[in-house]
Amino acid sequence: MIKRIWHGYTTPENAEAYERLLETEVFPGIEAKKIPGYRGIELYRRKLGQEIQFTTVMSFDSLDNVIAFQGEDYSTAYVPAAAQKILQRWDVRSSHHDVRITRDYH
Repeated sequence: MIKRIWHGYTTPENAEAYERLLETEVFPGIEAKKIPGYRGIELYRRKLGQEIQFTTVMSFDSLDNVIAFQGEDYSTAYVPAAAQKILQRWDVRSSHHDVRITRDYH
């Protein structure tokens, strides 16, 4: 399993609009691509000084699946134009991590 991690930052005033954009357009748009090996996405949000930081964590079966999503330069961030209009700044590259250990407690 590969986790693709990315951060974007916006103002407190734009945070709700950005989250709504992700939920209603960006995430469904990714799902519509029907990328082989794409398992899902998580969204995290926190106040960070005068900004709101958003973190997305996408899950893929393999690096080949990430390449199918983003292309050969797979670490390039995926930031649609509508998102760029709301964000103040963002990571231009995503990081990719191999999942080594997962423990679930119920």
